[in-house]
Amino acid sequence: MEDQRSILEDLKRRYPVLEACIPALEELVSTVTASYRQGGTFFVAGNGGSGADADHICGELLKGFRSRRELAADEKAAFSALFGAEGERIANELQGGLPAVSLLSHPGLNTAWLNDAEPLDHFAQQLWAQGRKGDVFLAISTGGGSENLRRALMTAKVKGIRTFLLTGNRHGICEKYADVSICVPEKETYKIQELHLPVYHAFCAAVESNFWELTC
Repeated sequence: MEDQRSILEDLKRRYPVLEACIPALEELVSTVTASYRQGGTFFVAGNGGSGADADHICGELLKGFRSRRELAADEKAAFSALFGAEGERIANELQGGLPAVSLLSHPGLNTAWLNDAEPLDHFAQQLWAQGRKGDVFLAISTGGGSENLRRALMTAKVKGIRTFLLTGNRHGICEKYADVSICVPEKETYKIQELHLPVYHAFCAAVESNFWELTC
């Protein structure tokens, strides 16, 4: 059975170029896992392709990734007690989820904010409204210089939210504001993005393994 350690070891074996990133990635996994155990929420944001990556990460956390995540017996019983056979059927179809919020996923709020207020604060506003002490925020920026993410990282610190940055090796300004940076060893945007994918897939699998047995 795979666990957090074996998943990260497999990442290092398959992508030796990422070996230096493993300690920071391990800290991200452990921090998010601990936050979840305390009822916390994971927030993630990025721009362009990194924004698509943010949505991708949430998709892996909110439903089964490498695990079926079957509901617990008491949860199934609650469905059956309220809705009989139909409730039982629905309970057998649902999967356990881990609270994950992409700050790209509120187009109504984002467009209202862009129209009415300072556009570069749109991620910061969402963290201010939704974030709580003990939550975790991951900013994804290939160059590390995104101003809207820098402001979001600042806001997260004020709220007591632990902050991480997934970036390349251009060492942009956001590194100064994140608690921990995961810097893949590339400078070109598309090459950075190519390495971000295995990093965040390993992250999702490792976090999932701390709550459910992996089935694939």
